[in-house]
Amino acid sequence: MELRHAALQALCQPDPEEKVRAAQALFKQIDTLSISPHFQASADLLPQVPGRPTRPVLLERIRTPHRSVFTPDGRAGLLHNIAHIEFNAINLALDAIWRFDGMPDAYYLDWLRVAKEEAYHFTLLRNHLRGMTLDGQPCDYGNFPAHDGLWTMCDQTQGDIVARMALVPRTLEARGLDATPLIQAKLARVGTPDALAAVEILDIILRDEVGHVAIGNHWYRWLCARDGLDPLDHYLLLAQRHGAPKPRPPFNRAARRRAGFTDAELAWLID
Repeated sequence: MELRHAALQALCQPDPEEKVRAAQALFKQIDTLSISPHFQASADLLPQVPGRPTRPVLLERIRTPHRSVFTPDGRAGLLHNIAHIEFNAINLALDAIWRFDGMPDAYYLDWLRVAKEEAYHFTLLRNHLRGMTLDGQPCDYGNFPAHDGLWTMCDQTQGDIVARMALVPRTLEARGLDATPLIQAKLARVGTPDALAAVEILDIILRDEVGHVAIGNHWYRWLCARDGLDPLDHYLLLAQRHGAPKPRPPFNRAARRRAGFTDAELAWLID
């Protein structure tokens, strides 16, 4: 099986459970996959990128409701938002595999591992949601509106792999390293069984996301070295070009260091 073609097929799958199964099945075949350095996508698949279900309804970020985590509805909405981020993250990893030509095999295998782990995160969160009830009915992915910020930046950087590595994994996804401990602290204060179970799920996600951001950092620096670019200076140029917001404190400096951010990059964040 050719990995990049299979990754595109998985990306185009609209059903979340089928997309999860496809990503996990690909990873199980990792030792038998071939990788085409110059894969060309068939025109009939491109209009289906990315495959997504009819629900959740996608709204602008400013129109997405904010709810208190001290209510069951608020906790379900929060975890739904995180599940949507993880669903998008599966798509982002699969897109990174099929879209960009001429990278070392290790690049494609790194992002396949990310896709598999994001699929696991999504499944953990979806199963947790299904154990919650809203108005006496089981909750599920799709019950709340969501926004499309992660995929918007993915779309903006589709023609530039350096920008993709700079602005998706090591900018937007890295915000999860900062936000997750704050979310966990709120859920711990709630103290209900569902809230404490969510804290444990977020422990797993945070652990894995450090590795995912590290992969983005590694390949961003590899590309900068290949192209003779200064990583920090070029990052500032790309962030301005694509309108990427500068992250705001507080920062999880320990997690960011484990993910490969340099002292100079951390100093720029804090400045």
